Amino acid sequence: MKNKKALIFGVTGQDGAYLSKFLLKKKYIVYGVKRRSSIINTQRVDDIYKDINYKSNFVLLYGDLTDASSILNLIKKVYPNEIYNLAAQSHVKVSFEVPEYSADVNGLGTLRILEAIRSLNLEKKVKFYQAGTSEMFGSTKKKFQNEKTNFHPVSPYGVSKCFAHWITKNYRDAYGMYACNGILFNHESPIRGETFVTKKIIQGLVRIKQGSQKKLFLGNLYSKRDWGHAKDYVEAMWKMLQQKKPNDYVIGTGKTFTIKDFVNRAAKKINFNIRWTGVGIKEKAVDIDNKKIIIECKNRYFRPLEVDYLKGDASKAKKILKWVPKISIDDLIDEMIQHELEN
Repeated sequence: MKNKKALIFGVTGQDGAYLSKFLLKKKYIVYGVKRRSSIINTQRVDDIYKDINYKSNFVLLYGDLTDASSILNLIKKVYPNEIYNLAAQSHVKVSFEVPEYSADVNGLGTLRILEAIRSLNLEKKVKFYQAGTSEMFGSTKKKFQNEKTNFHPVSPYGVSKCFAHWITKNYRDAYGMYACNGILFNHESPIRGETFVTKKIIQGLVRIKQGSQKKLFLGNLYSKRDWGHAKDYVEAMWKMLQQKKPNDYVIGTGKTFTIKDFVNRAAKKINFNIRWTGVGIKEKAVDIDNKKIIIECKNRYFRPLEVDYLKGDASKAKKILKWVPKISIDDLIDEMIQHELEN
């Protein structure tokens, strides 16, 4: 039996790197798509090339979700069994600054992949995974969010992902494509991008402890998020494409914590003894041992519209995919801290 071939858009991101390694262990040939750039940004997948067991089955290709012809040519060249669209302008706050670009990449980029599959008459031959996000739920008032919860996005990022979700479902229904939406709640790891709040917190606290940074600046401390580990979540992506029929799934831990909770857990593990003072924008954390302020809130880190509460109900994934998260938030934080200390 020939090795399955997977084409991953967004291979150099956190999820792309973890998914590549997961699929390579399952004997896939992995083709990863990255944008051309004058800056080398392959550090998350460089270790694959150093692994004698996997490097021959891992191929990097150039492509761009804003260019329909490059997408079509890539799919035609690779002729993959599975396509994973993990590429995106994925920073929520940045999407307010570049809304058109966010819509083009996240929304129309997904459409371009689907249309390329249809144009090449591969509707019955290629399985497609679209990376959705809990940000699509936005300002929902539901205690848990699942596949039946209405979307109410409050950012250009969330809106663009809603388009991607619905166009994926539309092509599935209209053309009989095997196309799945994974509605993933926040998932982190040691290789998370530095502008994401969990990475920013861990990195900042470690640097403050080491003396190379004085303060950590944050925005809304009371946003509640459902945090899992990216390693667990890429397994769910793969499981979605191994079923008899395509479907959409919420992936989350079912547990929620505030940003402040995350800070407190991380600070304790790094041996900080902190005390919070003030309220609102004036809230800050003081290192009790030396009386110095180490965390402050700044207006520039607040979003124009906040998502206050997200908590995933992954019952459907648990029942059908037999998927459950394995890594706890404390183990995640431990792993992220260890990575910062070693790098």
